[in-house]
Amino acid sequence: MFDRLQAVEDRYEKLNELLSDPEIVNDPKKLREYSKEQSDIQETVQTYREYKEVKKQYQDAKAMLEEKLDPEMREMVKEEIDELEERIEDLEERLKILLLPKDPNDDKNVIFEIRGAAGGDEAALFAGDLYRMYSRYAEMKGWKTEVIEASPTGLGGYKEIIFMITGKGAYSRLKFENGAHRVQRVPETESGGRIHTSTATVACLPEAEEVEVEIHEKDIRVDTFASSGPGGQSVNTTMSAVRLTHIPTGIVVSCQDEKSQIKNKEKAMKVLRARIYDKYRQEAQAEYDQQRKSAVGTGDRSERIRTYNFPQNRVTDHRIGLTIQKLDQILEGKLDELIDALILDDQSKKLESAGEE
Repeated sequence: MFDRLQAVEDRYEKLNELLSDPEIVNDPKKLREYSKEQSDIQETVQTYREYKEVKKQYQDAKAMLEEKLDPEMREMVKEEIDELEERIEDLEERLKILLLPKDPNDDKNVIFEIRGAAGGDEAALFAGDLYRMYSRYAEMKGWKTEVIEASPTGLGGYKEIIFMITGKGAYSRLKFENGAHRVQRVPETESGGRIHTSTATVACLPEAEEVEVEIHEKDIRVDTFASSGPGGQSVNTTMSAVRLTHIPTGIVVSCQDEKSQIKNKEKAMKVLRARIYDKYRQEAQAEYDQQRKSAVGTGDRSERIRTYNFPQNRVTDHRIGLTIQKLDQILEGKLDELIDALILDDQSKKLESAGEE
C-alpha cells in the first residue's frame, strides 16, 4: 500500500512541474487533463503526507521513552503515543479508501428519470414528491436542476419526469438512488383513511460526453410533432417537440419542454447519450459479474430499495437495513444521512473485496 502511495505522491510532484511548463500552460487540452489528474489525487497526497508526519511524531515519542524521564513526563509521553496510535489507525483506514478504484463517473452531472409505477394517481403524486426531494437536495448542495421532459397529471404529480442535476460530484452522491421506491400512506383521494402502497421507479444516469458515446447521424431517426400539455391539449402549434430513435439499440427519447425545436433536440440528445452509455455500462457490469459469479450492487431498476412510511414518519433503506425516523426532513431534501450511510457501506464492501483478491 505504501509503495502505491509513494508513487501517487511522486506523480503529484511531477504534475506540479508539468503545470508550470509554458508548453503545457499554452495547451488548453493538456492543461485541463493534468489539472484534473492533480485535483483527483490531491486528497490522497495530503492524507499521505499527514500520515507520514504523524508517524514521525509517533517514532519521536517512542524514542523519548528510551530516555530518562520523570514519572509525570513519562505518563504524558505515553498518553501522546496512545493518541498518535489512534490517529495512525484512522489515517491508514482513510488511505485504504482513497486508494480504492475511483468510479470514473463520480464527478459527472446526473440525468434522473422518475416514473410513477404501481398505484395510479397516488404513484404519480409520489413521483412528484421524489422530484421535489431531489431538487431540494440539489439546491442545498448549490447544484442546478433543469427539467428535460415532464408528463404531469391533473393532481400535481408526474407520470414521468426527466431532469438533469448539474454540479461537481453530483453522480458520486446520487448514484445509489437507482431502483423502485415504495410509499405507504393514506392518499388524499381516499375517504376511508386506509393506507395504500404505491411505487415509483428512479433511474439515475451519469451524463455522457460525446467522446464516450459515439452516435452516428445515420443511426438516429428524428421525428418532430406539436407539443401537448396535461390531458393531451395542444400547447404549441409549431412542430417544436422532438422524438429521437436510436436504431441500433431501439432507445427512444422525446422532449417538448422548450419552445425551440433545436433546444429540444439538444436536451433529447443528452438523455439519449446517457441512456446508450448506461446500457453499455450495465452490459459490461453484467458480464464482469458473471465472470466473478457475483452481482454486488447491480443497481437493478426493478429492485425495491427504499420504503417511505408516512404514518410512522419512517424511511427504510432495504439494501443496508437502515431506518430513519425523519421522513418529513428527508422529503425536504435532507438526504445526507442516508447517502453517507450508503457510501460507507459501498466502501466497506469494496475494501472487503480488495482484501480477498
